[in-house]
Formats: sequence, C-alpha cells, structure tokens
Amino acid sequence: MTPRGSRLSLNQWTTRRWSVAEAVDGCVRHGVEAIGLWRQDVAVQGLDETVKLVADAGLRVSSLCRGGFLTSGDTAALDDNRRAIDEAAALGAPCLVMVVGGLPGVVPAEPLGAVDRDLAGARERVAEALAVLAPYAGERGVRLALEPLHPMYCADRAVLSTLGQALDLAERHPVEQVGVVVDTFHVWWDPQVLEQITRAGERIASYQVCDFLHPLPQDVLLGRGVMGDGVIDFAPLTAAVAAAGYTGDIEVEIFNADVWAADPDEVLARVKARFGELVESA
Repeated sequence: MTPRGSRLSLNQWTTRRWSVAEAVDGCVRHGVEAIGLWRQDVAVQGLDETVKLVADAGLRVSSLCRGGFLTSGDTAALDDNRRAIDEAAALGAPCLVMVVGGLPGVVPAEPLGAVDRDLAGARERVAEALAVLAPYAGERGVRLALEPLHPMYCADRAVLSTLGQALDLAERHPVEQVGVVVDTFHVWWDPQVLEQITRAGERIASYQVCDFLHPLPQDVLLGRGVMGDGVIDFAPLTAAVAAAGYTGDIEVEIFNADVWAADPDEVLARVKARFGELVESA
C-alpha cells in the first residue's frame, strides 16, 4: 500500500445534494483523500471533466457505482456494463461495484406485475453474464466487485444476499477480474460473515461502512445511518477485513433522507468524526 493519511473515502451519495464538482471540492476542504463515484452523476458532470476534476484535486477514486442488473439475460445489460467498465477505467477506479439485479419483472418501488419467480435461474444468468464481462474488465484493469445485498432486497435489487453467495460466483474467475464488496449494512446480520470475510481474502475489492437503523424507515432503501446511529458493531467486521489483507480505501455510503437534506459540510464533518472513532480506530 502506498503511504497515505486517512483511508476514508466519501461515497458520493452520502452527500447526494453535491454534484461531482462539489463533492470533489468538499473532499479537498475536509481533507478526505478518496471518493466513490456514481455513474449518473459522472454523466451529468461529463466523464472527461470528472477525470480532470479528480486528478487536479489529487484524489483517488475508490470505486465506481454501479454496474450489474444482469438477471434479465439481455444484450442491452451486457452493453451497458461494458460502458460502465470503460468509464471505471477512464476514472482510474480499481473496481466497478456490481448490484447484480433482482427477479426479472420486479421493479424497485413499483407495483408487482408479471414476475419470473425462478430465483435459481436468475442467479445462473448472473453467472453467465460474468463469464462474458469478467475478461473484458480484466483487459481494462478494472475488477468487478460483486455486492451482496441484505435479503430484503433480493426480489428487486440483488439475488446475491450473502457474502458466501457472492464468493461462490467470484471464485470462478481470476482474482484480478472479480472480487466482492463487504458492505456493513448488508452483511452485519449474517452469522457466517466473519468466516466468509476470511475466505474472501484478496477477493475483497471494496469495504463500505454505514449503520443499520432501527426502526427502519418506510422506504427501507433509506435505512442507512452514520456510524454509531444504529445497531452495527463495526470493530469485529473491520478487524476481519484487515486480517483478510484488505488495505484499500474504506467508503462511507449512506442512503438516508435526513442525511441528504442536511448541510453536506456538516454531514461530512460528522462522518469523519465517527469514522475515526468507530472504524479507523478498530
């Protein structure tokens, strides 16, 4: 690992009100050395302009979010993921976060219509798509980072619900092509999580932290909180990730309506303080 200060990376959606340019400037002002970017915001800013902004600021791009949504099995999804890989390569992002998709026909936050309920088949289509995309990513120096999501998102967002399931797919490919994301919000509940983090080892492509709120809001997608505001014990998870050999940036990624409505500078200051107290010191 190259010498660095704090390993904190600001995932852009934690301060969602900020544009790419504003988030980059905020990182510089607050002494945050890395940023996790989202494709739609990069598109608004412009890919070339984003590359320049990040380089001029001296920031690292810890990840690009997101690729995935592979369960339909159509060629359009493959084409979009190839574009996402190319964008990650241009940004110098070491990994493209992959939210693999839910059951075909289930759309987030929309009423249920015609659904393909074949869960095993959906997972197999993810495996088939990875067989196509992994070599493409490897050729461009980008690692696909499979992110298992909490089981409550299995129907509409990710048919991979545990770190073990993500590793079962990742291990079919060279380690430099496919890895996994350890996101505390999604894996803290899993009784096998520490064992699976050990198993993951060098497959860990990204470590993301935020808290799991109780009670959850009506929109469970927005149930993430600043570390210390929920129920997660960060110390054992962080220690396990470190023991597995992960030395990269640690992203704080928070989806929360109240956090998004707050002053982003105040949010980032609070994130920095809690990160130092609950994550970096673990």
